[in-house]
Amino acid sequence: MTLASYLPYARQEITDADVEAVTAALRDPFITQGPTIARFEEAIAERVGAKHCVAFSSGTAALHAAAFAAGVGPGDEVIAPPITFAASMNCALYLGATPRFADIDPQTWNLDTAKLEISERTKAIVPVSFTGLPVDLSPLDAIRDRVTIIEDACHVLGGHRDGQWVGGPGGADISCFSLHPAKTITTGEGGLATTEDDELARRLRLFGTHGITKQHISPGPDDGAWFYEMQELGFNYRITDVQCALGLSQLTRLDAWVARRNEVAARYRELLADEDRITLPPAAAPGSLHGHHLFVIAVRAGAAARKATYDALHAAGIGVQVHYIPVYRLPYYRDRLGVAQDDCPHAEDYYAGAISLPMFPTLTDAEIRRVADELRRALP
Repeated sequence: MTLASYLPYARQEITDADVEAVTAALRDPFITQGPTIARFEEAIAERVGAKHCVAFSSGTAALHAAAFAAGVGPGDEVIAPPITFAASMNCALYLGATPRFADIDPQTWNLDTAKLEISERTKAIVPVSFTGLPVDLSPLDAIRDRVTIIEDACHVLGGHRDGQWVGGPGGADISCFSLHPAKTITTGEGGLATTEDDELARRLRLFGTHGITKQHISPGPDDGAWFYEMQELGFNYRITDVQCALGLSQLTRLDAWVARRNEVAARYRELLADEDRITLPPAAAPGSLHGHHLFVIAVRAGAAARKATYDALHAAGIGVQVHYIPVYRLPYYRDRLGVAQDDCPHAEDYYAGAISLPMFPTLTDAEIRRVADELRRALP
């Protein structure tokens, strides 16, 4: 195996146009806290149809800010599925709230919103559109008057739910996206939060700038235009103009990339349709568009067979991955917080077989066939 023949599970594409956009941004007087950030936020808001978009230094920062904007704090409970990256629940811990994991729906691998039970302490729910499959939010409509819905949409930028873009009107109270290089578009590192609510948007923006603002302030008679206030304990979660220049360039190819990801998924399904040793991933419902950040297959024979398959694929130069270890299994949650290990049987079933195959827009048809062929050879 050579580096050239190795296929990772994800790969960014950086074009000459991207490099030129970043180079131009580096020559601009403002490489941070400048006008390119606002242009990027406005472009994302227009793309998904949102009233507000706030850019952050990472998807994790966006989730943290969203939990803050929702008023999450000590004594509150936040619900999230365990099949996700740790940040989906860490945002609750950062603010002193109590985590509660709710099981996934085995038919979608997303949070089973139809069976979710809330308590008087439930302040927010973080449904995850896992792999890019838009999570069903409709069962949560009845509790929206007392619980904030924060969609972890980090896998689904460019996807839509029943014809409505994820991150736009009709979705969650706040939708959070990641701009990591493995995601659909990248700014190197970066994140986004979109919302229709003016007050949530104000709190999102405040939190990402140390809690410091020149808006709604009370200067004294001797205070001038320099005056500012720190109104909340926020963080420096700012993204830079250089990153946003890259994001604006990448955004022009979002639709094409999502379309190609769906083509790759369709080709995998075609090539593996008769492979009875695996389960293919859930598809998007009619009228919805899958973001296909990931293409996960489940090895039906279970954990030992999954490990053997994973190891054999890596030996063949196929850089498959596992997304994710159930968050409650992570030592911080299991040992320090004492989170129960047996409350989510469907998540356990999923984890025992999950393998993420290579999924990125520049994957060629020959490479897709290679992955499928190597998978068949690797399966015990």
